[in-house]
Amino acid sequence: MIYTITLNPSVDYIVRLENLKTGLVNTVDEEMKIAGGKGVNVTKVLKRLGHESTALGFVGGFTGQFIEQSLKEEALHPNFIHVNGDTRINIKLKNGEETEINGLSPEITESDIEQLFTQLSQTVAGDIVVMAGSVPSSVDQTIYSRILQTLPDGVQAIVDTKGEALKEVVKAKPFLVKPNHHELGDIFDVDITSVAEAVKYGKKVQEMGAKNVIVSLAGDGAVLVTAEDVLFGNVPIGKVQNSVGAGDSVVAGFLSKYIETENLKEAFQSGIAAGSASAFSTGFCTAEEVQELRKQITVKTYDDMGGRGI
Repeated sequence: MIYTITLNPSVDYIVRLENLKTGLVNTVDEEMKIAGGKGVNVTKVLKRLGHESTALGFVGGFTGQFIEQSLKEEALHPNFIHVNGDTRINIKLKNGEETEINGLSPEITESDIEQLFTQLSQTVAGDIVVMAGSVPSSVDQTIYSRILQTLPDGVQAIVDTKGEALKEVVKAKPFLVKPNHHELGDIFDVDITSVAEAVKYGKKVQEMGAKNVIVSLAGDGAVLVTAEDVLFGNVPIGKVQNSVGAGDSVVAGFLSKYIETENLKEAFQSGIAAGSASAFSTGFCTAEEVQELRKQITVKTYDDMGGRGI
């Protein structure tokens, strides 16, 4: 069984308008409200790729009810813990460029967290837990590490987060972490601008404890650091229409193929394809799009590239 954890979900309010006039009343041209959050997105993409999962995390108020109902309407399986306060609303304003305004998260108490631990105590060997997204301000940045350390033996963890939460969780030896190059650079206080640098610092994260590390470099491809190899995969050709959920699609694409094959190289290729397919569309990728884009992606060992960067 696959479980996704979204500690900090949101209702994403997406607004499009041609000309934003600050200080005046504006009327939108288009609007859309969707259930958001990185773990929620992973659950959505896994479903499209043929795999069921249970969405865990915290929701509250009318916005939390919206998220639960939205997932049920998509035939997904939410099992959220209800907290006091309203789940945040994140505004994504598109008017030639994209501006984001993120709302405040409800308070998550230690009692709420204990309920999550109780849910996770029911996992068994062979299950996979995906922890994705930011940590609410009311929760300690060690939460992902705490979760991983309390999982039963044989349960594998995939983590997609940033900052202090990422630095802490790698010490608990997750199966996979997936920072982008900005997030990877932040934990070492450096700017990563090449494949060579992504490889260097990806290896450092592995030395800190993570078993496998995917570093996405936007249009420059992605790197996978494993115990045996360092792999590089190119990005297929296409026009980026939507950056929201692309990284989450990488996680879901990787996981869906790894479950089917237990082959890290094939899983990595599918992860790149899924992330690209979501970026090239206005929504999330489909299984057909992922399969088609896989044909454009070549995964090779970094040594075969002569150790060169882009």
